[in-house]
Order: sequence, then C-alpha cells, then structure tokens
Amino acid sequence: MVVLKNSSEVRGMIAAGKLSAQALKLAGEMVEPGVTTSEIDREVRKFIQSHGAEPSFLGYGGFTGSACISINEQVIHGIPGPRKIQEGDIVSVDVGAFFKGFHGDNAATFGAGRVSPEAQALMDATRESLYKGIAMAKPGNRLGDISHAIQSYVEALGYGVVREYVGHGVGRKLHESPEVPNYGKAGHGVRLLPGMTIAIEPMINQGTANVRQLPDGWTVVTADGKLSAHFEHTIAITDQGPLILTQC
Repeated sequence: MVVLKNSSEVRGMIAAGKLSAQALKLAGEMVEPGVTTSEIDREVRKFIQSHGAEPSFLGYGGFTGSACISINEQVIHGIPGPRKIQEGDIVSVDVGAFFKGFHGDNAATFGAGRVSPEAQALMDATRESLYKGIAMAKPGNRLGDISHAIQSYVEALGYGVVREYVGHGVGRKLHESPEVPNYGKAGHGVRLLPGMTIAIEPMINQGTANVRQLPDGWTVVTADGKLSAHFEHTIAITDQGPLILTQC
C-alpha cells in the first residue's frame, strides 16, 4: 500500500533528507586516493549520530556499515572495509538517515582524483538520467513515465539499466511501496499523487545490464566487470511538481 504524506510529514522528511544529503556530501569530500571505505563509513556514522539521528542502513538486514560504498564494477551494497581508494576509481556512496521518525535516502558516484573520460561520461549520464526521471514525477503521471525517462535516455547512449534493483517509497520505513524501476513503459504503472514520497535511483552500467552478487551476500557487481554508477534522491510529489527532499 502506498502511504501518502501530509504537509507535516513532508516537513519531517525534509529534515531527514537534509541530514542525509549533508552526510553524503561529507562522504563525497572524503573520496580521495589512499582513503579507506571504512574511514568514510566511520565519519558518516559520527556525523549522523552527532545530529541526533541514526544511519538508516546500519544493521538493516544485518548490514554492518552506515553507508554502502561501491567501487568501480561494484553496483550497490558495497560493505565498508579496509580497501583503499585508488587514483581514477569511481566510488558510489549510498547514505540514509533516520531522524525524528522519518528516513532520508540518497546516493551519488564520485571520482577519485583524475578519472577516465569514459568513467566521467558514465557518471554524467547517470546523474542526468536521475533528473530526467525526477522531471516526470508530477501528479497525474504514472510510475512508468519516470522509469521510461531514465531508461530511454541512458540506453540511447549505449549503457545498461540494472533490472534486479529498483527505487522505492520512503517514509517512516526505509523501504515502502511502490517500487520504482529504472526501466518501463510510459503511461503504465501506479498513478502519481500528491503526498507520495519516493526514492528514484538509477543504477547504470557501462556495459551489460546484467549483475551478480558476491559471496559476501551484499555486494552487487556488473556481470562483465565494467563500471557502474548510482545516483539517488528522495522526492515528494506535490501539486506544484516534484520536490527534492535530499538537498543540503
């Protein structure tokens, strides 16, 4: 069941979203050669908790980190650890904060030092596809309009759209209905209504759309070993159009 939020609840989500965005910004500023993913995770956790909130991901389904940190061919759900970031890596960070009863959820992919033109193009396209999806999040449209906007843009550039993992509703629970795929047909799916709050999060691969999960039970990688990028915002659908909640 899709849970519609009233104006007071949306304000609560704005506060959680802002904190999530600030934590993501901090993580992005730390993406440098020589820094370990566990160091980034530790600072994200400290920052969120210092503001009276809790990391949404910490302990979720047994996940051991406060942020998902995925490098290069890792698509999502990378577990923070001793791995050092290298020059030219692209690093996807997914962060959520649970604050005063509501979750914020956002992600971005950052380059470490100088990245290849191909890696930069993938990151740029994935970020742009997110905003093309957000632009379709208007009352009266359908979920498929968001999905199609993302898919049609990136596939025209020759990239693969991950099917197995999708966006989702966000609110008092980290994952609520509806699911928000990054592929689909325009004009199909759930009708968008004011008060819906959803996370739109394209996961776009440089090559094949196919992915596989590593034996750690969490980390998802591209099947062909090529790069992947991930961008995400939590938004509210309002009478005036989409409102991005995960902004600093």
